Amino acid sequence: MSVTTDPPTLDLRGVPCPVTWARAKTVLEGLEPGAQIRVLTDDPRSARDLPGAAEAEGYAVLEIEHEGAATAILIER
Repeated sequence: MSVTTDPPTLDLRGVPCPVTWARAKTVLEGLEPGAQIRVLTDDPRSARDLPGAAEAEGYAVLEIEHEGAATAILIER
């Protein structure tokens, strides 16, 4: 797992669902309201389920992009 900036990217390629959501949620909880994070996953189940889990917890899913075998999900706290 690695994090970069602008907005921070949480690289969770190779991490299976539901662990991807658990790790993303931990990072989101540490952000200030209005801050964004880009979650990168290559697990098809995570790409499908993570946006719904984020919205169910009150986070805003701003963008979902497919980048080759990976999916990038931009989430705002």
